[in-house]
Amino acid sequence: MSNPDSYFQRTEVSNSDLTELKNYLYPRAQYGDKEKAFKFGTLVDALITENDRVRYDKRMVDDVVYSKEDFELGLAMRKALRKEARRDPFLAQVLAKSDTQRFMVNKDQVFQYGNFDYTLDTRCKWDWWLPDFGFGGDLKTTFAESQTQFNEAMDFFDWDRSRAWYMDIAGSQQDFIYAISKKNLKIFKAFIFRDDATYKRGKEKYDELAFKWWMLFS
Repeated sequence: MSNPDSYFQRTEVSNSDLTELKNYLYPRAQYGDKEKAFKFGTLVDALITENDRVRYDKRMVDDVVYSKEDFELGLAMRKALRKEARRDPFLAQVLAKSDTQRFMVNKDQVFQYGNFDYTLDTRCKWDWWLPDFGFGGDLKTTFAESQTQFNEAMDFFDWDRSRAWYMDIAGSQQDFIYAISKKNLKIFKAFIFRDDATYKRGKEKYDELAFKWWMLFS
């Protein structure tokens, strides 16, 4: 799927790069259609955080056309998130005040592996960044139908790793995920704080992969 965003052509290390490295080093069975899931996630991201990329009359994002079924599901998921914001004051702030798709680079970010220090140029792109608060968060689509299933998905899909990675690039003290279920339109939430169990688990995951990246490509 084409993406006109120059972010994806940059050379700094991203969390997605670590995912590709993990998939290469530790291949595991893929569940579902990964390309289709990415395409649908792009639709929901655009509907909620980059509305100017959407052509409603043609059911398109950039140059990609979506089926009527997928486009209507994306719209229903956006509606569900906005409805949730009426009873969630923090989400209302996120939707009203965030810089969306905010891009950050950290040159010569210092990493530690055991007692060994090294540096990498890193990058990330926030779905939501709240400049007034100094932290941001992520929007997810999920097949989870309950908060318990969503919590399990956070570990399985390494969303904990992505949040720790983003936090450490930005130097932020907390983070969040709002996820919308493709199955029942429920909204699931995770709030991550520096040095809590989710952050520590995510950082442990990225420390291992970042060191392997440094050994292989630096």
